Amino acid sequence: MPPAAESHPPLRVALLGCGVVGTQVARLLTEQADDLASRVGARLELVGIAVRNAAAPRASSVDRSLLTEDAEGLVARADIVVEVMGGTEPARSLLLRAIDAGAAVVTANKALLAEDGPTLYKAADAAGVDIYFEAAVAGAIPIVRPVRESLAGDRVRRVLGIVNGTTNYVLDQMATTGMDLEEAVKEAQDLGYAEADPTADVEGYDAAAKAAILASLAFHTRVSLDDVAREGIMSVTAEDVAWAAQTGHVIKLLAIAELREGTSAGTSVGAAAGAPAGVSVRVHPALVPTSHPLANVRGSFNAVFVEAESAGELMFYGRGAGGAPTASAVLGDVVSAARHRVLGGKGPQESTYAELAILPASAAVTRYQVRLEVDDRPGVLAQVAHALAEHGVSIEAVRQPTAPGVSDVAEPGVAELLITTHAAPESALSATVAAVAGLEPVRTITSVLRVEGA
Repeated sequence: MPPAAESHPPLRVALLGCGVVGTQVARLLTEQADDLASRVGARLELVGIAVRNAAAPRASSVDRSLLTEDAEGLVARADIVVEVMGGTEPARSLLLRAIDAGAAVVTANKALLAEDGPTLYKAADAAGVDIYFEAAVAGAIPIVRPVRESLAGDRVRRVLGIVNGTTNYVLDQMATTGMDLEEAVKEAQDLGYAEADPTADVEGYDAAAKAAILASLAFHTRVSLDDVAREGIMSVTAEDVAWAAQTGHVIKLLAIAELREGTSAGTSVGAAAGAPAGVSVRVHPALVPTSHPLANVRGSFNAVFVEAESAGELMFYGRGAGGAPTASAVLGDVVSAARHRVLGGKGPQESTYAELAILPASAAVTRYQVRLEVDDRPGVLAQVAHALAEHGVSIEAVRQPTAPGVSDVAEPGVAELLITTHAAPESALSATVAAVAGLEPVRTITSVLRVEGA
């Protein structure tokens, strides 16, 4: 044991949960005990692992003598409580009990933080204890600490991220192999990237929870899960993916949080006439230009792209899930909390001084790429362009199929158009699509996708 660690009593660590991540946290606490003691200045002693069923099968690396079903009793005798059990309850009650008892807490629970993080932050501030949650967003990627601390003296303008490894794997497989969505989801399940019920991933709930956390940190404003406009990837087709490649894009499920200062300030992201001030947070599939760094994030990897006023553009990339990568982020938080126990001090508190307005989804500024089938006759494009102009939306480009296999339209007298708009408020763009759909020569709107990162 390092001499510095010998002079300080061991710090008692309680672990709540022993799933994929919890198992790896327990392993690292044991295998790296000497190294951790050197970094902290005290021994980290794992005093128990709370589980629902202590008799259930476990990995051979788990010391079964540490297992207990008495989570409350375990929390009561800990200096640091690590929560990786997931779900809202009993996680929230256990963490509040730990905070009330004076323990520092480390959590990877994105759902809890997105739903009721302020309750935990307020309790931790009142008790004078640390609360860390690096592992709640993007697994091993260090993104919470940079946004929360490193960029605290800057002004973040925009956060654009691929924060769900399952959907990124699915969309990447569709792009590289030509699979349809159902096939790609099945493969992700077979490889362990997707749960048996993939709803939280493919419908965007997981990404939305992470977007709420990142937005809260970036803009010093409380953003809850209910504030995030959410769309999943279930409507994305193989033809959408083929068209994306044809136009120099890839499709990604993006979490987007933006600071909007309104048109009067003249410096907002994607400023448009009548744009209100506040914070816009949304999750949806989007077309990303192949020239953008996020376009090259492959497989189950995650990446977060941050645009700050002084720091400029920053990219954080790495494994966004998995037991060992996530446990790495958890252990980083444990070391920070433990060092404060040994040396004094406290981690960053919640900053909510900005209290910016949370804007509705209709106020977001984006671009649309609309694919539609129309009568193949003169004057149709002019009618479509007129409908867009009436809603204050201008056309950036119009395309028709130029390569075999991109379009399956074969009916005589029918043409397929792909229209890309300039940036405009979501409300104007959606109204425009509805107006175009109602035009007499328009047979159907085949696809509507947003364009981001251009």
